Amino acid sequence: MSTITELLETDVEKRDLEWEKSFLKALPQAPARVLNPDPQEGPDHWPYLLVEAGASQDDDTIENVVGWLSTRGIGLAINPSKPSPDYVLTYGMIWNFRERGEFLTESSTPKAGLFEIKDGQQLWVGAPSQQFLPPYVRQVLKQFLADQGIYTAKVLMVSTDNKHFDLCFSVESLKSPPAHEHSNIAEALSWFLPAHYAVSLLSEKTVQGFVAL
Repeated sequence: MSTITELLETDVEKRDLEWEKSFLKALPQAPARVLNPDPQEGPDHWPYLLVEAGASQDDDTIENVVGWLSTRGIGLAINPSKPSPDYVLTYGMIWNFRERGEFLTESSTPKAGLFEIKDGQQLWVGAPSQQFLPPYVRQVLKQFLADQGIYTAKVLMVSTDNKHFDLCFSVESLKSPPAHEHSNIAEALSWFLPAHYAVSLLSEKTVQGFVAL
């Protein structure tokens, strides 16, 4: 297996999917030096801790840094002093590692936006489990939504095939934003969730059973 130093020396144009898999596998044990104790706002406007990876062996490890970040709703930017960081991890990737031991979990491409249901279509619904959405992640989401003036968000797991479930947020509990904003809202919420999660907005007029986040 390639070391983190070897992987970081790979030319940017040669960093394909296999490089990404190798990099993320080697990353947890890489030495980590925190460049600034305070998270910095990235170009996408999300907060990131800036870390230099692959430095002195006397430094902390990325795994320990990730553990600290997992309850704080903060992402991670690896080697941000370069023209472009070597890698950027969303908060969803951070806590996915804590829960599943991997930053990215393979799955089909998630949907985002408005969950569309055909008339008469059978649905499977239920509250998200604590394993699917741990209490500390719920608190991070609640704080983010509270910062937007939303204090009573509701969620529900919804599926049309009993295999692939969307984490649906109640449109009404998000203060009924117009339909053209749903995709952007779902995309924002997705930053806090693992990449393999499907996030949608759904009206309580369509499906009953929503529970408090």
